[in-house]
Amino acid sequence: MAGRVEASRKNDPERTKEDILVVATEEFSTHGLAGGRVDAIAERTRTSKRMIYYYFGGKEGLYLSVLERAYRKIRTLEEDLKLSSLAPEEALRTLISSTFDHDEANPDFVRLVSIENIHHAAHMLRSEAIRDLNVSVIETIAGILDRGIAEGAFKRKADPIDVHMLISAFCFFRVSNRYTFGTIFRRDLSESATIGRHRRMIADAVISYLQTEEGAANPIS
Repeated sequence: MAGRVEASRKNDPERTKEDILVVATEEFSTHGLAGGRVDAIAERTRTSKRMIYYYFGGKEGLYLSVLERAYRKIRTLEEDLKLSSLAPEEALRTLISSTFDHDEANPDFVRLVSIENIHHAAHMLRSEAIRDLNVSVIETIAGILDRGIAEGAFKRKADPIDVHMLISAFCFFRVSNRYTFGTIFRRDLSESATIGRHRRMIADAVISYLQTEEGAANPIS
C-alpha cells in the first residue's frame, strides 16, 4: 500500500505539493512558524521531511508558500466575481460580501495574517508574489470607484487603498477577535442572524461613505 501511495505521488507532484500546503496551513495557523512542526506535516501527508524540503526549500520556504497560497485564494475568488460587468454599487457590495464570507469561512487565513503581523511581515517582505497578487484588488476597487463617480453613483473621490482597508478591517476583526469580543460582550459572532446583520452593515457603511461628499457632514462643536 505504501509503495502505491509513493508511486502515485511521484506521478503527480503538484497534487503532493497541494496536499502539503493544505496541512501546513492548518499547522502554521494553529502553532505559528516557530511552533509548527515539519515532521507533523510530513506524517499527516504521508510524505517525508526530505520531500517537503525538496519542494519548498525548508520550513520558512514552506511557511511563505502557505502565505502566498492563502492570498492567491482570496484574490482568485475576487477575479471570479466579474465585477466590471456590474453597476458600481452592486459591484462593491458583491466584493464586500465576498471578502466577508471568505474571512468567515477561512479563520486559518486570519490567524496566518495575525501571526505574520507579530513578525512585522518579515517573511512576507521576501515575497514579490504576495505584493503582485494584492495589486489586483486595489485596481479592482479603483475601477469601481472611478465608474461610480462617472455614473453619479458615488460622490466622494476615495482612495482605493483606504476603502480596501475599511472593508478588510471589519471583516478581519470579526474573526480575529471573535472570542475576546464575544467573551467581553456576551455575544456569539457566529450566529447566523449576527453574521447577516454584520454583512449588511459593512456594505451599507462603505456605500454611505462613498455617497456622501467630503466635508458635507457638519462637524460636532
